[in-house]
Amino acid sequence: MKQKILYAEDEPLLAQIVSDNLKARGYEVQIARDGQVALEMFKAIKPDLCLLDIMMPLKDGYSLAGDIRKLASGVPIIFLSAKSLDEDVVKGFKTGGNDYMRKPFSIVELLARIEALLIRFTAKQPESDQTTTLYFGNCMLDTINQQLKTAVTTYDLSYKEVMLLQLLIQHKNEILERQEALLKIWGDDSLYNGNSMNVFMAHLRKMLKDDTSIQVMSIRGIGYKLIENGRD
Repeated sequence: MKQKILYAEDEPLLAQIVSDNLKARGYEVQIARDGQVALEMFKAIKPDLCLLDIMMPLKDGYSLAGDIRKLASGVPIIFLSAKSLDEDVVKGFKTGGNDYMRKPFSIVELLARIEALLIRFTAKQPESDQTTTLYFGNCMLDTINQQLKTAVTTYDLSYKEVMLLQLLIQHKNEILERQEALLKIWGDDSLYNGNSMNVFMAHLRKMLKDDTSIQVMSIRGIGYKLIENGRD
């Protein structure tokens, strides 16, 4: 059975180009020209993934994502938008997005991100790999709902933040090499992606700073190490 993608986009030419590429990859694509139609379409077809523009008639992408999250918490959402300010991206994640791509974007990269999210959210995995809740220190990572729960509060994470923290937990009290993290999450270990990972790591450290039972160390020139309960 083909995986279904709901694509909310009010630019006809772009919608056609993206839709044609998705169909060529074997996906079933339904296009909505405004946010209100997209919401009704979501209820009717129950898609496996949503691609949402932000600036649309009747209902913008942020509101649409919020409405979708009320109906289905586990459907991956990717924002595709010309809104490129950092606060726009952050708002996208806070309203329920799993990923955010700025226009103009690479079709090849979009296809890769779609595939990665669909594998993560819908692939049938061996029972031993189905753990979606990871505990470390006094914290809990919920990989499906993309949330980090600490003793102080609950944070909503981006897809890449979840992946990065999950790798740190899996390598707990061991070194996570930078190159391994970059290749698994970003797809290559370029300087640009390395700088991006530094920003994500700084954000994770800020969220974890109140838990004295864990520490995220930088191993210069090598990678990172999540230390729990003072074990080295």
